Amino acid sequence: MAGEPTDPASRGKYADRLDPGLWDYIDEVNSWYPPQIVAAPIAEQRAVYDKMCAAFHQGRPDGVDVSDGLVTTAAHAVPVRRYRMASAVGAAVVVYYHGGGFVLGDLDSHDDICAEICAGTGFEVVSANYRLAPEHLHPAAFNDALAAFEWVAATSPLPIVLCGESAGGNLAAAVAHATRRHSRRAIGQLLVYAGLGGDESGRSYIEHAYAPLLTLADVEFYRRIRSAPGQSPDDPTFSPLKDRDFSGLPPTVVVSAECDPLSSDGEAYRDRILAAGGRAVWREEPRLVHSFLRARASVPRAAAAFARIIGDIAWLGASDEALISPQVGEMAGRPEGARRIAAFKDRGLPES
Repeated sequence: MAGEPTDPASRGKYADRLDPGLWDYIDEVNSWYPPQIVAAPIAEQRAVYDKMCAAFHQGRPDGVDVSDGLVTTAAHAVPVRRYRMASAVGAAVVVYYHGGGFVLGDLDSHDDICAEICAGTGFEVVSANYRLAPEHLHPAAFNDALAAFEWVAATSPLPIVLCGESAGGNLAAAVAHATRRHSRRAIGQLLVYAGLGGDESGRSYIEHAYAPLLTLADVEFYRRIRSAPGQSPDDPTFSPLKDRDFSGLPPTVVVSAECDPLSSDGEAYRDRILAAGGRAVWREEPRLVHSFLRARASVPRAAAAFARIIGDIAWLGASDEALISPQVGEMAGRPEGARRIAAFKDRGLPES
């Protein structure tokens, strides 16, 4: 389904800031899932979103075995999908939480991304199909995310890396905070354009309030729709940046898109972990927008960013020490990147 080209005059400051190929992707997404659909009934939004995800699905790489299962809890079962390489045993397991604003998405919506992570790292991947709002308000999604992590911790001897994008990045971080004292805590976490409950007067919230594919109004809509009555804004299971304690978290890589209101959340989260004595790096991918993972097959800049993410996950799961590659700290061509590489060299880590 080809998207109708956006009127260049309506693209504002992003007209020349984003590559033509990325605009083609944005137009195609909007042709499937137009911005005004947020006013439609939730069932219709999900049906349209599911069709869009199917249209963007890139298939699974050869050699990836997939099986579905259930994680049983006291109240209900959480569907999960496990990805394994047929030819080798993984050295780690990635617990993956999909995006979709806590309203959309399931095991199929991000199936190809999970399969490519498995193939690219050789690690097992377990994707969790957490309950969605508005039928299930907070903390339902968090509880399911935690149950999936605890199931993996109880049934697999492999080191665990937490991973999530957008809403799933929020869940991955919340689980990392909740389980940091766990005997089988994660050895690393990778968050991709995650909404972490940051200050909405911050840099990116202002500069990119009207960014393509995710606006500040969208962020506020998804926050409201999953909020239970009386939801505390300071609940770290809802907004990980509201936690008062950032100690004991696993080595963390946070990847943001430059043209995304949520980018400042990644920067702030990195800073909080470092201030608490932990290890974290933040990379803001230039001239990309929220949801760029779906553009990896058609937009070279997105493909390169996804390749770096695969590398990040591989490094985080490489050993119990969760070594972080110097390249993980590189802010895609910015001066901060060179300084971070030098800092990693000073710690004795080889450049790769």
